[in-house]
Amino acid sequence: QLAESGGGLVQAGGSLRLSCVASGRTSSNYAMGWFRQAPGKEREFVAAINWSGEDTSYVDSVKGRFTISRDNARNAVYLQMNRLKPEDSAVYYCTAAPNIVTMGKYDYWGQGTQVTVSS
Repeated sequence: QLAESGGGLVQAGGSLRLSCVASGRTSSNYAMGWFRQAPGKEREFVAAINWSGEDTSYVDSVKGRFTISRDNARNAVYLQMNRLKPEDSAVYYCTAAPNIVTMGKYDYWGQGTQVTVSS
């Protein structure tokens, strides 16, 4: 199971830090990632990190503003979001996959956490 937290309402230019903790049958040998879904839009990839934390991937629209990290001892992955924009508003979901390339291809999601950025 995956449990996200840390969402909320923030003004444009502000910051939020999302957390996702994995419980149950977990393995640090999985890549972890974040997706988001805004109303009326499809779920889109945001960021991913491999099992060791040495390799990351971001969608172009968040590069330089968001940072993904993980703590395998806590079975947790984080998304630090800086310089937030109204278009970042969405429900953010955590997921896991065997590697970054297959991120999002498995039906394995948390319940999501709402991020709302006001202009």
